[in-house]
Amino acid sequence: MGCILKGRGGLYSRLAVGAVLLAAGEAGRMGGRPKPLLQLGGVPLIRRNLFALSGAGIDEVAVVLGHRADEIEPAVREFPVTLVRNPNYALGQASSVRCGLAALSPRLDAIVIALADMPLITAEDVTAVVGAYKRRPHGSVLVPFVDGERANPVVFDAALRDDVLAGNRNFGCRQWIERHPDQVARFDVDNHHYRVDLDTFEDLDQFERRYGHPLRWPSGVSATELQSAAQQELAQEEVREG
Repeated sequence: MGCILKGRGGLYSRLAVGAVLLAAGEAGRMGGRPKPLLQLGGVPLIRRNLFALSGAGIDEVAVVLGHRADEIEPAVREFPVTLVRNPNYALGQASSVRCGLAALSPRLDAIVIALADMPLITAEDVTAVVGAYKRRPHGSVLVPFVDGERANPVVFDAALRDDVLAGNRNFGCRQWIERHPDQVARFDVDNHHYRVDLDTFEDLDQFERRYGHPLRWPSGVSATELQSAAQQELAQEEVREG
């Protein structure tokens, strides 16, 4: 069930909200490892994000897989979501967004674009960004900003879906957002949950040092141990090349 938000004049009309959860990336800066399967507190990040979307009352979710899809799919198969495989995931995030949008039903009013490698996103965070979208003063897209930096997830009017599917808009593109300020509503917030994602081994190490919780791969090897191994491997390659 979706959210009902109270405004000054009474209750806002209920929105049917869908979501695309992106889990198709190659994770090139992590050696191609399956980032969505990184575990925080024993729970894979992709499942954490699905719990957040479900807890926020999102009506419908499409999960987009690509890189190492066979390994990731079992972690989400039990959820009542639509699983989509993007054969062109190597072309970048925009192609995965379009795959996810094409899998959602046409009855939606708004769509959340979420990332499976964000470890701190909660149901309350998703509820807040959807609520901000409903209260936005203008525009068709709502983007959270933390300390002046663009963050995620993004929410946009489902009426724009056909335009996105045609490849004319890329809502993950900083340049597009900067060039279309009239269509973008900012959600300025100091909640760093919207900014913490994981792209490199250094990000994993910083997360553990800042929050005191290790991120572990399914094998049980901690992020810090993996980073150390990667650094040793790089040093050995430099020695060999030298």
